[in-house]
Amino acid sequence: MADKDVSTEIAGLPYWDLTFDADGDADPKQADAFSTGILDRGITDVIVFSHGWGATPQDSHRLYQGFFGLLAGQLQDLPADQHKVVGLAGVVWPARLWPDQPIPDFPSQPLAGDHGGAASVAERGPVSPATSDPTLDAATLTSLQELFPAAAGPLATMASLLEKPPTQEAQAEFFQQMKEFSQLAGPGGDDGERGPAGGKGSQVPGMLQGDDPAALFTLYRDKLMETGAPVSGGAGIGTAGLGDALHGLWDGAKEALRQLTYYQMKHRAGIVGQNGLGKLIGKVHLAAPAVRVHLVGHSFGARLVSFALAGLPADLSPSPVKAVTLLEGAFSHFAFAVPLPFDAGRNGALGGMLARIDGPLTVCFSTHDSAVGTLYPLASIASHEDAAAAENPLYRWGAMGADGAQGVGATLVSIRPAGPGTSYPFATGQALNIDSSEIVRAGGPPAGAHSDIVHPELSWIVLKAGGIVP
Repeated sequence: MADKDVSTEIAGLPYWDLTFDADGDADPKQADAFSTGILDRGITDVIVFSHGWGATPQDSHRLYQGFFGLLAGQLQDLPADQHKVVGLAGVVWPARLWPDQPIPDFPSQPLAGDHGGAASVAERGPVSPATSDPTLDAATLTSLQELFPAAAGPLATMASLLEKPPTQEAQAEFFQQMKEFSQLAGPGGDDGERGPAGGKGSQVPGMLQGDDPAALFTLYRDKLMETGAPVSGGAGIGTAGLGDALHGLWDGAKEALRQLTYYQMKHRAGIVGQNGLGKLIGKVHLAAPAVRVHLVGHSFGARLVSFALAGLPADLSPSPVKAVTLLEGAFSHFAFAVPLPFDAGRNGALGGMLARIDGPLTVCFSTHDSAVGTLYPLASIASHEDAAAAENPLYRWGAMGADGAQGVGATLVSIRPAGPGTSYPFATGQALNIDSSEIVRAGGPPAGAHSDIVHPELSWIVLKAGGIVP
């Protein structure tokens, strides 16, 4: 699907692509078309949605078509005097999925005119689990090397190691190559949940701070099995000297690498949000100061739109951003905390940024999302801290999509039906956590329901949070 085709409209509403590179630089033609188009079409409210780890721009467009199709249908039944002129934008940024990890079957047809409950969403087939092959196939390796060109060497070495028996020496070498990858790929995104700022390991994933590769790989293997994901027998099973202790160990190592690449991608999302989207919103505000901006993000896209707040010009009052809605956010649930609950001397990375929303921060989460509830926190947990069990490590390093925003005095409510008559206790400058487990529940292992977000209840929240609907 070419940009020309998807930059016109979705379900009758004007739509623009907003493409950014890894440094946050926007495609200048698209950015100009967005700014001028908002003025030319008399847009009053623009909803900007950022995908997470999408496989391709085409997959992201399928997500936008499905979600925005529901939203457009919910707008059509409003009385004429309550209609606002709504525009749509979809962020496209370099955060591709691992090719061996399935994506959900997003509805491809807009469901205009239907704002009912979950039954109105197109039926989706079951999501098959990731394969149990512990090796890195050529497509996956090439994709990762394109995403992290400076770390192409360590990636190639790890791919080679995964094809051999998981001997002690091979495990140690794989672990060392993970460290090399982390250094060459750039710093991970510390949202404030680690040690003192600038202190030891503040930009190093906790998983790399231990000295026992087997323990790390076993931890990931066991967590994979908890999600229901299959694990292989592992290279060398049955070979003398290996045995059951190494069963599926390379699966655990591969998952550790996967989470390490996500850890780095989380940092990229923040850069694109702050240096790219935030500055573009500021530019649009100068050209069209009356336009109201509504930000929506899924997975790492939730971090991207959140960091756009940090990229806004500091002197905007009131802020053009009228609502921020996060769907299964894959970044620290303490990011907005003031102060951090475990360190009174520091704030989360976005501490104080709630003041840059002239409306609510809404965080939708699900207990069925094992990507952020089970696997995500392990990248930040150092082996010795995990073993000490002095606190709940999954809480200390938990994600927005697991239990909502923490450390901000958020109100907690359950998901409600979509449509007129349904409301939520939104408040300007405050966070609202919405337990969406009742509807966000479909998906296979290991990610679980992480991408099960195309629901009318969620699109209604976006419209309601920013006052687009009464």
